Amino acid sequence: MSFRTLDDLGDVTGKVALVRVDLNLPMQDGTVTDNTRVRAAAPTILELADKGAKVLLLAHFGRPKGERVSTQSLSMVVGAVQDVLGREVMFVPEIAGDVVRQSIGILRPGDIAILENTRFWKGEEANDPDLVKAIAANADFYVNDAFSAAHRAHATTEGLAHVLPAYAGRSMQAELEALEKALGNPERPVAAVVGGAKVSSKLDVLTHLVGQVDHLIIGGGMANTFLAARGVDVGKSLCEHDLAATVNAIMDAADKAGCTVHLPYEVVVSKEFAANPASLRTSNVHEVAADEMILDVGPMSVEALGDVLKTCRTLVWNGPLGAFEIEPFDAATVALARTAAALTREGSLVSVAGGGDTVAALNHAGVAGDFTYISTAGGAFLEWMEGRELPGVAALEV
Repeated sequence: MSFRTLDDLGDVTGKVALVRVDLNLPMQDGTVTDNTRVRAAAPTILELADKGAKVLLLAHFGRPKGERVSTQSLSMVVGAVQDVLGREVMFVPEIAGDVVRQSIGILRPGDIAILENTRFWKGEEANDPDLVKAIAANADFYVNDAFSAAHRAHATTEGLAHVLPAYAGRSMQAELEALEKALGNPERPVAAVVGGAKVSSKLDVLTHLVGQVDHLIIGGGMANTFLAARGVDVGKSLCEHDLAATVNAIMDAADKAGCTVHLPYEVVVSKEFAANPASLRTSNVHEVAADEMILDVGPMSVEALGDVLKTCRTLVWNGPLGAFEIEPFDAATVALARTAAALTREGSLVSVAGGGDTVAALNHAGVAGDFTYISTAGGAFLEWMEGRELPGVAALEV
């Protein structure tokens, strides 16, 4: 796909930039607890400010459903944004109209302001053309730097791109370029690791991937459902037995597409879900007792999966292989992640990962910095893996 970036901008001195960012930050007792999303947007914000633009930040915060909710005002994140940017930031309690116009008059070239929570206006989620025009009336161009919100066709994520010159910010650009390398036009062979608790939550992902990748590695509780569908007794394991026909259809589609589906043949089981339980043991998948639960992939299976990755050039990863939050059921995820990281470091593998649990798991393994790219987007990353068109991205195409 082709889209304009900040490199395509001419002189922006004194011009007004509407920049859609993700400031939906986690809060506790009125304090921001994680500024990752601010740090992701900082390069775009600072580049525009340093080039002399008046930068107006657009973002949502929570789900106020078209009402003004004081605890969901973006005024609460101004301090956190200032800390990351190292600049003073003005807060504007509107997103359109005279108040915004007057605030722009106060701003000098290079100044930055945060507009109020876009979801205080019902027209935001409805992508109301009148609201789009009202917001756009105060600006010269639009920059979308919020891939995490790109799966929403809202006024500030999609609508503005149709009425103003539109550009991808640096974070959006990096995300789109990484995703293009991973599934758009990847170097083959391609492997995908898909884990997590339930097949039902990732049916569309699995259905799409079998036609896109050469190797599909299934982990987490999802693997139990696949094993059960193949006639394996998984004991008390988390399992969606009612999806057997669906799983078998996915397996059949994989066969037709030439995609190899990898299921664990050795697993880690326990009679209780607790840290380092006395009943912990490693078992062949055909020897799981009726009162045991499969909680991780066994070391021999992980070694075999590592060998698969060594034959691949591209990897897409979403979801852990086991119940990684509790030791020792993090072992398989950590081991395979470290193998992928080592292959990436030596230049033989392009590795792209995304999703909340995935980011947490890779951080836990200490290898997040070694992957080619890690997406912090949740829903948008999953919808991309499902092969869906993301409205906020499509609107940027030229």
